[in-house]
Amino acid sequence: MDPVIVVGAGPVGLSLALALARLDVPSIVLDETTGQEDSRPARTAVLRQDTAAFVGRIGCADTLESAGTRWTAWRTMRRRRLLERIPFAPRTPDGAAGPATASPVHLPQHALTRALRAALAHEKLATVVTDSRLADLEQDEHGVSAQTRGPNGTWWRGSYLIGCDGPRSTVRKLLDIRFPGRTAVERHAVAALRCELPWPGEALLHRSPPRHGGGPGGEVSARPLADGLWRLDWLLPPGRELVTPDALVARIRDSLAGWTVESPADPADGTGAEGGEPLARGRGHGRLVPPYELLDTGVHTVHHRLARCWRQGRAFLAGDAAHLLGALGTQGLDEGLRDAENLAWKLGLAWHHGASEMLLDSYQAERRGAVAARLRAADQALPLLRDGRAARWRTVLPGAARGRSTLLTDGHLGRGPLGAPPVYARTPLAPHAEHTGGPLVETFPGAPVTDVAVTAPDGSVVRLRDRLGHGLLVVLVAPGTGVWDRRHWQSAGLMPGLTDAVTALPMDAEILVTEAYPGAAAHTVLLVRPDGHLVTAFSGVRPAEMHACADAVRGGAHGREAEAVRRSDDAARRTGGTEEYEECEDSEASGRREAGEDGASAVDPVGTSMLHSESD
Repeated sequence: MDPVIVVGAGPVGLSLALALARLDVPSIVLDETTGQEDSRPARTAVLRQDTAAFVGRIGCADTLESAGTRWTAWRTMRRRRLLERIPFAPRTPDGAAGPATASPVHLPQHALTRALRAALAHEKLATVVTDSRLADLEQDEHGVSAQTRGPNGTWWRGSYLIGCDGPRSTVRKLLDIRFPGRTAVERHAVAALRCELPWPGEALLHRSPPRHGGGPGGEVSARPLADGLWRLDWLLPPGRELVTPDALVARIRDSLAGWTVESPADPADGTGAEGGEPLARGRGHGRLVPPYELLDTGVHTVHHRLARCWRQGRAFLAGDAAHLLGALGTQGLDEGLRDAENLAWKLGLAWHHGASEMLLDSYQAERRGAVAARLRAADQALPLLRDGRAARWRTVLPGAARGRSTLLTDGHLGRGPLGAPPVYARTPLAPHAEHTGGPLVETFPGAPVTDVAVTAPDGSVVRLRDRLGHGLLVVLVAPGTGVWDRRHWQSAGLMPGLTDAVTALPMDAEILVTEAYPGAAAHTVLLVRPDGHLVTAFSGVRPAEMHACADAVRGGAHGREAEAVRRSDDAARRTGGTEEYEECEDSEASGRREAGEDGASAVDPVGTSMLHSESD
């Protein structure tokens, strides 16, 4: 079978190619650049627990440890008051930090991209072709042909093609897929510098800082990096005024001075007490600016856009080609990596065993629905978060300033409506209700599983997320197994029956054993998808139900039934002359997007989104 063609060699495209290689699927990565990654210290990535685990599994764990930083705590301040300090559990050799207390991983994006390229260079199943710009593509029932221009210009043949080629995606334009949304939702000034701040190792969100006037809407964040570096972000006021180098340096000095102790005096010549660093002057008493080395600056503009379609035949979109988001400045890459992880295992099944249309369609249904929900939450919350008017805020969530700050903090830390990992509650791959075991654990079906310690078939104790990516995981909750020799418990109790049931599943699966799982009683069996989302949980071994659920995950019999219903609904909709939902052009002038009452599907809630629409 022909390899998979990945267009674009950014972090999402490279991650997807690596994930496919782990599934023994060959790929060709078309890279329009020379393959050299520029160093931009101010362009960083914040990876939450699930995306950091994914990057580690595909070969970049060492880079996460060497180039990445895990914070010791997160501080939220307003004016001069500390609202909240959230400590993070220290990283242990077995990765035992709990899911609620583990820090994100913060690293320069160029370090991540270089690590992905290095890992891909050792993969025999993956080839990166540089200086290759996509010019055209054609599809038929057996595959995709892609034409490139440049020194390596030629026609390439693939089984599938994925456009990971960024906001101005050529793949998306060749497929004539619209990209509605809003432009310049927010702007942030960004700086990377080396300095010492009063809270080493801790990240900070400072709202209405006093040295910026203390008024509503002011916001600055400071996130530590490795080697004594920091990334500072300032939310810029609305408008398109130019941020000059002098203005940015003034912001840096103003913020650093505001975070230091007050100086004893303000000499007339404007220098410090011993003729050292000049004082930074603001709205208050003079304060010493601590020494710093400025390494990189920039202005980050946030756009909110969502492609109308993420799959056409054998072509898919992922990452910035499919969506633009990141109102908190760091979320876009997280969602792109989730796209790659979600799509990789489905393409792996399709490449090796063939796939139903439902399995391939589920990528768009799950991922587009999740990103649409995130965009909708941001569009609804951010205007209230930024304008500072408590009366309007109380109509959404009780509690004035603290409620706003908590929602922002949760978004930065990967929690709540602005940051939590997606839950595929109404995925097309969900099994029929009669085949599920009911709510036996704290994790809802479709939600990411808790990263508990598990015992693998070889007797090693690892984290649950370390075993994801290949096939289904069947996790047995068996308290006390840790004190037993593996030779004894593998042939006792439920294990023989569970082994027979797993062997009969229509997908590859691995049995893991854990001492405990949140909310689970002894002898609970969890069925986990390759991307770490829970299918369902059973009380004991139930071979028939397990088989039916595994078949649903691969888009089998249940998937074919659902596909037939969907096609019938589509035909009825076309006959009636209506669309799933409508767009209006030039929304910046005409207002909010319109959608019919029946326009939002169960897995695609964008029909009720507050997104606006523009022509691409």
